[in-house]
Formats: sequence, C-alpha cells, structure tokens
Amino acid sequence: MTLQSSSAAPPAPGAADDRQPGHARRDAFGREVSGPLAGIVIADFSRVLAGPYCTMLLADMGATVIKVESPSGDETRAWKPPIYDGQSTYYLSINRNKRSIALDFGDSDEIETARDIAAGADVVIENFKPGGLDRFGLDYASIAERNPAVIYASITGFGSAGGAALPGYDLLVQAMSGLMSLTGDPDFPAYRSGVAVFDVITGLHAAIGVLSALHERSQSGRGQRIEVNLMSSALSGMVNQTGGFLLSGNVPTRMGNEHPSIYPYEPLPTSDGEIVLAIGNDRQFRTLCNFIGAPALADDPRFTTPPDRSLNRSALRPILHDLLAVRTASEWFDIFTEARLPCAPINDVRGGIDFARRLGLEPVVEVGAGEETIPGVRNPITFSATPASYDLVPPGIDADRGDILQWLQSSPQR
Repeated sequence: MTLQSSSAAPPAPGAADDRQPGHARRDAFGREVSGPLAGIVIADFSRVLAGPYCTMLLADMGATVIKVESPSGDETRAWKPPIYDGQSTYYLSINRNKRSIALDFGDSDEIETARDIAAGADVVIENFKPGGLDRFGLDYASIAERNPAVIYASITGFGSAGGAALPGYDLLVQAMSGLMSLTGDPDFPAYRSGVAVFDVITGLHAAIGVLSALHERSQSGRGQRIEVNLMSSALSGMVNQTGGFLLSGNVPTRMGNEHPSIYPYEPLPTSDGEIVLAIGNDRQFRTLCNFIGAPALADDPRFTTPPDRSLNRSALRPILHDLLAVRTASEWFDIFTEARLPCAPINDVRGGIDFARRLGLEPVVEVGAGEETIPGVRNPITFSATPASYDLVPPGIDADRGDILQWLQSSPQR
C-alpha cells in the first residue's frame, strides 16, 4: 500500500498561507487542534525517553503522533514504581497526545503496515541502533524512496560511526562524557545527575532539528535526514566545562555545589538551613555585603572583582557563614528577594511545583477529558496565537489500531 500524508501541503515559497493562526484545524484523525504543528503527521518509532520526550512536545503543539510499539510496548510502561492507577508514571510523563499501534516486526504484514505509516508521515523519528531498521525496509533510504519529502530523525547514543555498536543509555553517556566527574563532592565518588539530563537535551535537539527541517521543506519541498546522539548533545550541553577545556586546556573536576568561575555561587548555611546565592557581578556582591551588614567587605582587595572572589573563596566563605548565621533561610530569602539578589531555597519536587504555582506559572495541566483526566506538567513553551493542547492521555498498547488503519485506508496514494 502507498499513501499520502494527510497534512495540508505547505504553501509554495512566497505564496500566502490561508491557514489562519489561532483557528482550529483538524488533525489526521479529524480532531480539532489549534497548535502551530496542526496537520503535521509524525511516525514515532522511538521508545524510552529522548525520542518520546521530543514527540510529546511536538504533539502538544498540534502534531499528530502515531506511536509504533512492539507488542510488549515501550519499555517505560514497565518502569515502576512510582505508579498512577497501576501504570508507570515514567511512561505517563512523556507520552500524552499520542496514538498507539503495536506492530510485530516478525510478521511481514505488520512490517508493511509500519512502512505505510512511515511513508504517510511528514516526520519519522526513531532511536534504534544504527542500521537496526535497515532489514525491515524502515531505514531513511527506503522510506525516502516512497516519501521524498519525509523528515527522518535518528537518535542514537554515540552516533553511527565508531560508536554505532555501543548501547545508548543516559547513565553511560554521563560517565563517558565527563559529567559524572563534575558531579558531587570532591572527597566522594562521582554522581550521576538526578534526571536523565542528556536524554532530555538530546530530545530537545531532535525537536529543534525536526522543526528546522520542516521550515526548510516549506521553502524547498525537500526532505532530509537528521541525526542526533546523546554523546554529542552531552558535550554541547556541558557548555562552559567542555568549552573551557578546549580553550584553556584545564580539565575541570568535582567541586560539590561550587562554581568554577564565580563565587559566592552555592548553598550557604543560615541559622536553620541553607540558602542558595548566585552572585554573578560586583554590583550584586556589594548589595549582598550591604544587606548582611558588612559593606566594607565589598572593598576588601581580596574580594573586589569576580576573579578575586573566586580565587579567595576559602577566605570569603567563613566570613559569609558567620554573617548569614544570624537569620533563618526564610528570612534571608525575603530580604534578598526584596533587594533583587539572586537567591533560592532548596526545595524538594513538591516545593518546586508549589513555588511555580505561587509565581503564576500554572505548571500543572489536566490531560484528557472526563474520567480519564490525569495531571501533567505544562509544555514549557507559550504561544500567544496557537497554544499547546493536552487532549489525549498517554495511550494504552495498541489502543488506536483501528483509527490508524482507517487513516491508512483513507489516505490518498503517494
């Protein structure tokens, strides 16, 4: 079977686009959507975190995402605890606004269905090992032969060259990239980040690549392949640490909660707990000194400039400890916030969400409708004309097979 994407064709370069922003349009399954990606169809052959996080963000923006799973489902369905109504909260956190079909790649008919879905999509996203989809005819060359305008995004752990055979787990990349060597106290073993940070960064890079390629296609009509990998995303995401090494030859090491270039920029003790200070310039440091009752400290030649404070932090730290010990963390937070000094309490996750609520950021959204509604974290991008939506709860395995097969039957032939 061959077919055509159900998405509306982009306007020719320079032509007017009569799709008015903010006006609801229908997706491939007839659902009204108003997001900026309304009409775009994404075949999602990814699993676990980087790919599903990418496709969830795009789905929030109105794209139709068809999640193609094995009969056993995305691995994260079994990653428990914690659970919500018996389901893995890990899976639920990154798979809203999608539709699921389970296909057995050991069955030739099911493989053909997978090919048809890919051929009918604007975008294909996959995170198999390099070459892993070739034998199924789901590689870029095979799909592009039927669908020359396809945007095909491949997510791997270590690229498609020398690292092609390496398993792509975030923890491994945290170790190999050097991040773990930077995380934790210098007197204790290295630690991983509390979140799979490179999976998330790679998912964001994949989304940027997809959106860039869609823009290029709207001008040229050409599709293309995008490749992102966790290792490259890690080295890019470590910014000043990797950049500092390349420019200076200095190999950074673990410094606990300290910053290698700025001080004070860490949690500091008060009379009842810690408060985080992030003092990045001389004006802020002088303000800090005034409010903690030591204005002369700003003129001490050991501490007058950022490099001075950084080099002499071992002398400055105990002075700050003594001065901050006269009040509680909450009292200092109120004082420093009023003075517009960068500071923060150390919250747990509950406290972080509560704080965002107090700021009016509305971090929690209701996903789905009626009895199926579940809470989720708001998409972090706000659009004034084409807002994100949260219409579909994360699908059960193969929950949308009938609708997806009907879409394939009704789609025009490519």
